Formats: sequence, C-alpha cells, structure tokens
Amino acid sequence: MDEPAVIGRRVQRLRAERGLTQRQLAEPAYTPAYVSTLESGRVRPSEAALRHLAERLGTSYEELATGRPAQLATELRLGLTDAQQLLATGDADEAAVRYRQLLTEAELHDLLPEQAEALLGLGECALETGELADAIRHFEAAERQQVGEPLPRRARAIRGRAIAHVLAGELRYACYLLESTIDELGTTGLNDPESLVLLYSAIIGPYLDMGAQARAAHAAELALALAPQVSDPALVAGMHRQVARTFLAEGRTADADASLAKAQAVYRQLRLRTDLAHCHWMRGYVYAQDGELALAERELRTARDMLAAKRAMLFTCQVEVELADVLRRLGRHEEAASLLTPLVDPAPELGDHHGAVHAGGAHRLLGLIHEERGELDVAEEHYVTALGLLERSGATGDLADLCRLLGDLLRRAGRTEAALDAYRTGLGYRAAPGTTTLGPAPGPPPRY
Repeated sequence: MDEPAVIGRRVQRLRAERGLTQRQLAEPAYTPAYVSTLESGRVRPSEAALRHLAERLGTSYEELATGRPAQLATELRLGLTDAQQLLATGDADEAAVRYRQLLTEAELHDLLPEQAEALLGLGECALETGELADAIRHFEAAERQQVGEPLPRRARAIRGRAIAHVLAGELRYACYLLESTIDELGTTGLNDPESLVLLYSAIIGPYLDMGAQARAAHAAELALALAPQVSDPALVAGMHRQVARTFLAEGRTADADASLAKAQAVYRQLRLRTDLAHCHWMRGYVYAQDGELALAERELRTARDMLAAKRAMLFTCQVEVELADVLRRLGRHEEAASLLTPLVDPAPELGDHHGAVHAGGAHRLLGLIHEERGELDVAEEHYVTALGLLERSGATGDLADLCRLLGDLLRRAGRTEAALDAYRTGLGYRAAPGTTTLGPAPGPPPRY
C-alpha cells in the first residue's frame, strides 16, 4: 500500500474525475469529514475503507491502494509467458524487446516478482545471442530482486549465471557457483527436486570439459534419481540431454542416443526450437564418436541451420566447430577450414570470452589440417593457441591429447627437448584429471 498522502491525492483525483462530492463518496458507511481527512493524507485508510471507496469510484482496491491498474500483475505474467514462448520458437532479439517492455512496466509499478522473471528472460535471450556479459548482468539483477526469496526460487538465476560463465570459458567458477548452491540446498534442508535437477544437469557439462568424468557421472545419477519427482517436462528433457554426455564419456553410445531421443520427443511436442537444435547437435556428436560420420554431418547441419535461423550466433559457431571436425575426418579439409577460419581470424566469433572451449577446439582442428598439409609452423601456432585457451578456461579434459599432438609435431621437426616438455605437460594433466575448487562433490539427494 502507498503512503497515506499518495492514496489521498489519488482518491481526490478519481472523485473529481467522476464528479462526486465527499458526501456522495462517503455514504453510507463513512462521513464526509473522514473522506476529507483521508484526501489530505492525515489518516492511513483501512482495507475496508479502501474497498468501499474503490466500489464507489468504480475502480479496484489494488489500483486505489497502489496505483496499479486492475489485473496488471496477471497481464504481465501472461506477457512473460508469451515472451518465453517467443524465445523458444522464434527470434531471441524479438523476445528480448518484449522482455524489456515487460521489465519497464513491472519496474514502473514496483512488481518485484515480475521484474525478476523479465530479467531471467533477458538473461536467457543474451545466452542465446552470445552476449555473455549482458547475460551475467541480467541474471545477477534477477538474483538481487529475489534476495529475500528461498534458495529454490533463486536457482534459475544462479544456473543461468553459471551457464554464462561456462560459455565464457570460466569453468572453475561456474562449478563453484553450482556446487555451493547444491550444498546450500542440502545444508538448509531446502531439497527441492526441480532445483536440484536443474543444478545437477547444469554442472555435468563443465565437469566433463574439466575431465572430471566421475563427478559428471555422479551428478547424472543424482539427477536421474530425482527426475520422477519433477513435473516440468522441459526440465526433465534438458536433464536427459546432459545425462547423454556422461553416457557418451563412458562409451555407452546406445544409452546416450536413447536419452537424446527422449529429450527430442519432448522438445518437438513443446516446440522448443533452440533445445531441439541442441539435441540434433548432441546426436551429431554421438554419431561422430561412434564413427557414423555421414549421420553426424546430417544432424550437425540440421542443428546449425536451426540455430542460425534463430540468430543464436554463439551456438551456431560452436556447432560449426563440431561439423568441421566431422568434415576433416571425412577428408574434406577445405570445407572444414572454410568453417573454422572465420571463427578465429581476423575477427573471431569465438574467443577468450565467447566460447573459449570451442575456440580451443577450432584452433586444434586448424592445427591438424595445417599439419596434414605439411605447414608445421602454422600448425604449431594453432596448437599453442588452443593450449592457452583451454588452460585459461580450466578445460583440462582435452589438454593431454593436445599436448601429445604438439609433442609429436615438435618431435617430427627434430625439436626433441621442446617435444619432451610438451609430453611432460600432458602427463601432468593426465595425472590429475579434472578437479574443481571445492573438494567433495555434491552429496546425494535426500530420502523422501
């Protein structure tokens, strides 16, 4: 409820607009003197008084008490649902325009829950378009709006911020955010299944990129155990999409494909085009790992076309790295290089702050292509750049293999000591596969 002076001026304005006297407004329950005192701001009206006045003025209690138009919150929530659907099925830039309009309206009327939802939507739009700094800023703002809320209500904002840091190559910090939130949910007794599945699913990717396969598999097990208690089909589908990565890391390609098929069916039913594109992307990766390169190329091209149509440029570039790897393995080196070169030179779409893990992969593939052409100096430059990107991002999962490639190249060039240094570096990564900064992994879900 607004301050008495604000309410008083509002009552006086509405009464004048309707041509009512103070007596006409007051009767039969109140006196003209009471209305006069209220309009001057010298008394805080009770809820009963405001409801009586609202009825006489032909408005709502909420509008009289707060200045908000009747049903505004409901209309904003409907608008947020429409914006979410637009993001899922249409263009992220268009969805962002709608979310900004809704945020402005929610701020104007001080509707904090709707402000938080709009900020979360803007964060998701920024993730899709690759504006990672904007994504982090929006998710942080949503967290501030929800600061007094229980931790499960803040899980989406924390997860969004962590994903932005993953895409920026800041894997250790992303794991810190997710692990600490999971641990806090456990220690405070707020073991909300949906929040835990959301967080466990989000942490699988960075664990695998860091080479922490055991932790990724454990997180997948915990998410699968909680899935029957989750009512949101899109959330369960996203969990299956991430769990597929752990199956693939264990060599269980049939299980990985089955998980992706489950996710794909849900995304088709819900018309979630970005998520569906990610399923095609992941299935392409599964086929590539299984040696079915023609099928892999088909799935990856489908994913790239879907993401490009939605102008999700960061994800489009990342799929092109995967597609280039398949083309290289098919012996189509020129096609592969034509996809990779724009991503790294002269104005990279991927880089230290926009998909560092995939940028490292792009340089690694270019190194392989140039090495196969006999251009060893250029190949070495790409390998060294890839090493720098992956080391800074904490993506140690592929560093041992990259050190082996560099060592082999240096050895063939007769640079034995440099080759030994590269091999020793690779052995260091091999000896300590993917740990995070926190020590023990998140615990198992509670018993219900």
